[in-house]
Amino acid sequence: MLSDSVALGQLLLVRFGLQAIVLIPIIALTGRLWRMSGRVFGLTLLRTVMHILGIGMMISALSYLPLADAIAIAFVMPFIMLLLGHYVLGEEVGSRRLIACSIGFFGTLLVVQPSFQAVGWPALLPLGVALNFALFMLVTRKIAKETDPIGLQAVSGVMAVALLAPGMLLIPDTAVPLTTWDTALTEGTWILLVTLGLFGTLAHLLMTWSLRYAPSATVAPMQYLEIPIATIIGFAIFGDLPNSMATVGIAITIGSGLYIVFREQAISRQLATEPVAAPAVGTPAQ
Repeated sequence: MLSDSVALGQLLLVRFGLQAIVLIPIIALTGRLWRMSGRVFGLTLLRTVMHILGIGMMISALSYLPLADAIAIAFVMPFIMLLLGHYVLGEEVGSRRLIACSIGFFGTLLVVQPSFQAVGWPALLPLGVALNFALFMLVTRKIAKETDPIGLQAVSGVMAVALLAPGMLLIPDTAVPLTTWDTALTEGTWILLVTLGLFGTLAHLLMTWSLRYAPSATVAPMQYLEIPIATIIGFAIFGDLPNSMATVGIAITIGSGLYIVFREQAISRQLATEPVAAPAVGTPAQ
């Protein structure tokens, strides 16, 4: 609703500025840790840049694509994460899950193809979002155990404002329309902007807390509810529905993703129930 009337830079600055404004007082009142080592600070800065790019690409994609299509294409992210975990982190991934990844990619292409015909290269933006956030999650995993979630998000919000504000102030909006700061926005538009910042901050914290209190294998299937919910909202507000090819692609993407999730759950249960071999006599227990 905002992407057609508010410059991308203003959207991002308000989004991350509200994140900092909301979370810094919480840190002050609760005494949470926010100080970081040099290594964690550097990775947090990298993570913040990825966060800005990811949200920026998704907002740009929503200027061209129906909500459900953009979300469905971006849901290639779990497949990318599985492959990155296998080839970058050396995690064990069985052939069944690799086949499911291939099928899921095919389903995503069925969603991309009609969108690409309709709007051209912007249909590829959600793929960029998926790759970006897969890398974002890998960086997050590297620092998750060394930081407090609220402290991490507060510092990230401050970093984002520090990165975005100079561009908004120094780059002429006539040269780069993305940096326009519109002071004549209506009250309704400002309400939507504030809502964007508050919901974005809350949703990210809810995701972090859900992974703290429940295994990722339990939480992961819930993420796929985002696609039908996006379809309902897109139809109710914008009158958009995926075409037949995109609908088939969405179904294939959801099915492949859920297979991978449930397959990982089954493997985890199997490993948990396997008996641990006793150490041989005369050797130290490992």
